[in-house]
Amino acid sequence: MDITPIQLTITVICALLIGFSKTGVPTLGLFVAAIMATVYPARESVGLITPILITGDIIAIVYYRKAVVWKHLLVLLPWVLVGLLAGFFVLGRIGDGPLSILIGTLVLLLIGLHVYKDRLESMLKFAFTKSPVFNGSLGVLAGFTTMIGNAAGSIMTIYLLSKGMNKTAFVGTSAFFFFIVNVIKVPFTSYLGLITPQSLLLNAWMIPAVVIGAIIGFKVLPLIPQKLFHALILILAALGGLYLILF
Repeated sequence: MDITPIQLTITVICALLIGFSKTGVPTLGLFVAAIMATVYPARESVGLITPILITGDIIAIVYYRKAVVWKHLLVLLPWVLVGLLAGFFVLGRIGDGPLSILIGTLVLLLIGLHVYKDRLESMLKFAFTKSPVFNGSLGVLAGFTTMIGNAAGSIMTIYLLSKGMNKTAFVGTSAFFFFIVNVIKVPFTSYLGLITPQSLLLNAWMIPAVVIGAIIGFKVLPLIPQKLFHALILILAALGGLYLILF
């Protein structure tokens, strides 16, 4: 794999941010995926970034292994598999532009739904965020978006926030979710030729940057107040959705 010095520098920065996002602010992952897709071909960036994400996932799940809320995770995974399969068949068959606009629009709608959910549920007299249909839909969307562009962070933000998790449980459950999903993605991306021995060699060189980023995340997360954490991840998710629509 021939890469330029600029591509290498940006990849190192992205690896650092991935480590930080996995242990500190999860919604940063969408920006990393977007940055990688601007310096590499969109399809190639998916395969290149997946092993780096798994490295960050492993560090996070070891550290936060006692914080995961399995009941919210296990109910989602079957639907995620459906979304992964859908994304696998769509990847490469639809242009990046329409898909990005679709995903970005869904992200913004879901954020709006979360912000006004109490008012809406009161008006409708129905707790839709607790319904199987709502959870299943988010699971399919998470699987689909992570398969086509590593962009499921915003979807998972809405799902986990709807469960009323504190920041440690949020990060821990998110880490386990993405570890499972990213590992499942590997055979699909390898089949499509997006993960190669050359790309894995580059991934190996990124491990120190991921570790440094993760350590920073471990130190920063306890310093962020709970309300600020919720506001921060929602704002970043919204900015990520806007980025997908506009760029």
